[in-house]
Amino acid sequence: MIPTLRARFQQRFTPAGDAGPPDRFNRRLIAPMVLGSVLNPVNSSMIAVALVPIGSALGAPPSQTAWLVSGLYLATAVGQPVIGRLVDMFGPRRLYLIGTAMVGVAGLLGSVAPSLGALVAARVLLGFGTSAAYPAAMYLTRSEAERTGRDSPAGVLTALAVSAQTVSVVGPTLGGLLIGLGGWRTIFLVNVPLSLACLVLGALRLPKGTKATKAAAEPADGTADTGDVPVPAACGIDLPGMALFAALLVALMVFLMEPRAEGLYLPVLAVLAGAAFARRELRVPEPFIDLRVLGGNGPLLATFLRQFLSYTTAYAFLYGFTQWLEEGRGLHAAAAGLVLLPLSLSGLLVSAITGRREAVRGKLVVGSLVQIAGCAAMLTLQAGTAMWLLAAVGALMGVPQGLNGLANQNALYRQADPARIGSAAGLLRTFMYLGAMAASAADAAFFTHGADTGGLHHLSLFMLAGAVLLLAVTVIDRSLGTLTPRKA
Repeated sequence: MIPTLRARFQQRFTPAGDAGPPDRFNRRLIAPMVLGSVLNPVNSSMIAVALVPIGSALGAPPSQTAWLVSGLYLATAVGQPVIGRLVDMFGPRRLYLIGTAMVGVAGLLGSVAPSLGALVAARVLLGFGTSAAYPAAMYLTRSEAERTGRDSPAGVLTALAVSAQTVSVVGPTLGGLLIGLGGWRTIFLVNVPLSLACLVLGALRLPKGTKATKAAAEPADGTADTGDVPVPAACGIDLPGMALFAALLVALMVFLMEPRAEGLYLPVLAVLAGAAFARRELRVPEPFIDLRVLGGNGPLLATFLRQFLSYTTAYAFLYGFTQWLEEGRGLHAAAAGLVLLPLSLSGLLVSAITGRREAVRGKLVVGSLVQIAGCAAMLTLQAGTAMWLLAAVGALMGVPQGLNGLANQNALYRQADPARIGSAAGLLRTFMYLGAMAASAADAAFFTHGADTGGLHHLSLFMLAGAVLLLAVTVIDRSLGTLTPRKA
């Protein structure tokens, strides 16, 4: 009897504790998955209302405080696919616990940092720490679908997306309240209890005995996987590829943050690093980013592009509009956070209404059209614009935040190779962070001498171009109409 049951239910991992009915998703996993996945969005959004207070306290202009945004996203842009690949190879538990522990350490360091450079370093560490939970959650979702034999991710994927969207849009309001209560350092310190909660939930509920997927774990000589301990072949981490990818991003970002004639060598360096990166990734057996797989998956590449475009506009609004509220409109950080509250409410309402229906193409078309309308409305804003109208613009821009991210996540789940779902999910987040870095660079470029109304209007035109391109990429992609649920 016992051997029969073990043979029946043995899968890649055995969940910690009671997994519940064999044909249903193990709900004990949802809490650590969701809590870990929101660590990055909450830190990404709270900083929006803290940039001006930090700049005032440390004597730094917007072009320098923008590195508090870009530093985190540079780290996550590299960290997400790296850790996603490690999750595919070694399983989610240990990566989740290490990453969430780093979040707590980064929070402590940021709360006592004496300079802008130290704050940026804390944000970089925070970026690496928050890179583990989302790939781990996507891995667990796929593994549970395989264990149960059911295509069961709709509710779970919606929970992940809605929770991330919730904290993203609530983050500025929360950050403003924390700053009003205890100063800007409290937005770093809040990571400590969040980290502890993740560590407790992760230790108690995440699966202890994980295996790498067959494709990732099986060594080149054909030796079979030996169980819970990964085989040596899985340990081939592409460090040169990671370094070249990081060099590409850093060179490009340094130039975009302060585009000057004397810095023209930086885009040249970025191109050379990109060429060397592509050459290496096409030749090594275990690449950092498998360009060969991506090259043969056009629909997935289109999803990554849409993720980049969606979040370039979304983050440009979040950071640029918020800075303008504080400097151009003269609001306190707490008041600016409250003005953005309708952004939160509209995003949550749209997610709640549409979350359980995939409708990828429809969501992306509506989301891009509303982004276009919101960007056009931003062109009418002035220093004396009524508060209710500012709140209305925020509510309008919240609609695409409730649509685009969830649509892209559902598309990826259908398009990605199940054996590489962790690394694919990491890449999806990487393209989101690339969008955030592009938005940060745009904010720095258009707010050279402060977040004034003229700079806001130029930023709005930049956002408008991205929203139009998003609509075009969505409309011409016929593969979106063929996405259907598949069996695990």
